[in-house]
Amino acid sequence: MSDAKVSLPAFYGIKAGMTRIFDQNGNHVPVTVVKLIPNVISQVKTVEKDGYTAYQVAYNEKRESLITSPVKGHLKKANIEKNFSEFSEISVSEVAADALGKEASLDAFPVATYVDVTGPSKGKGTAGVMKRWNFQGGPAAHGSHFHRRPGSIGCRATPARVFANKKMPGHLGVETSTVQNVQVVEVNLEAGYMLLKGSIPGSKNGFVRVAKAVKK
Repeated sequence: MSDAKVSLPAFYGIKAGMTRIFDQNGNHVPVTVVKLIPNVISQVKTVEKDGYTAYQVAYNEKRESLITSPVKGHLKKANIEKNFSEFSEISVSEVAADALGKEASLDAFPVATYVDVTGPSKGKGTAGVMKRWNFQGGPAAHGSHFHRRPGSIGCRATPARVFANKKMPGHLGVETSTVQNVQVVEVNLEAGYMLLKGSIPGSKNGFVRVAKAVKK
């Protein structure tokens, strides 16, 4: 694998958790720690072959015994020696064939820039309508017998069915969520972490996509 790096508009990291720092004026700043992991270009998408231009990046290194043979062959074709298990595409306007096997750099994400962070939201399990859809609920008095239930769902002789997408109890969370315009507070390549101001989607040790802010 070549030592040269390629600048990309996004990269993938691991949400390590939250902490706080103090700025030069002594103000308390809550930050999220993003662990920086290698993002290596494993495939180059071209207009001639694929109909669009993009880079496929590989990340999340594991031991060799946990990698399947097809994935090993795909990595070998890109001259990647590490055993990565996750693959994602990053859209770019132009691609270079010699970028295959090179690692992505973080030159496009200096301190004070703004990024959009995407990741799966935390899983909440099965939730009721008050938690899932912010329903008001019934009276809290002892005799009401109607507190946190959904109430009528409109099923009667006409239309004799429940309409699709009715807001009811069910699975909550684990949906792709994006927080826009998050400020980069610190980038430490030697220690391998990045600090982002405020909170970002996802649970601890989950993968997040950090990209250049589209509205800044």
